[in-house]
Amino acid sequence: MTKRRKRGGLPHVGIERRTLKEEDWRELSAPAKIFYLHLKGRFNGSNNGDIKLPYSAMRGVEGCSDNGTISRAVKELEATGWIRKKQFGGHTRWDNLYKLTFKYDFYGCKE
Repeated sequence: MTKRRKRGGLPHVGIERRTLKEEDWRELSAPAKIFYLHLKGRFNGSNNGDIKLPYSAMRGVEGCSDNGTISRAVKELEATGWIRKKQFGGHTRWDNLYKLTFKYDFYGCKE
């Protein structure tokens, strides 16, 4: 049996149907979509611009677990305007910090 939270029900990642119909969404590669959904899953409503998703957290995720694949997915999302990197990190430095732009996805956006 799944445990329910006191407010709001089960945790989920929301994405609107109109986002799924957008040409820009359909043109994204599968790894970019996977990374975007995992990144959005770490968004809590108040941490936009401070969202951390280290490459190590993507280990074992089907279709988006290789460092090169993740890097290409992040670059694609940045180039198409879905996300922005707010802080550049790396293997021995601090974490990358991301900001969701909510280009077509308005679910939960307070900006």
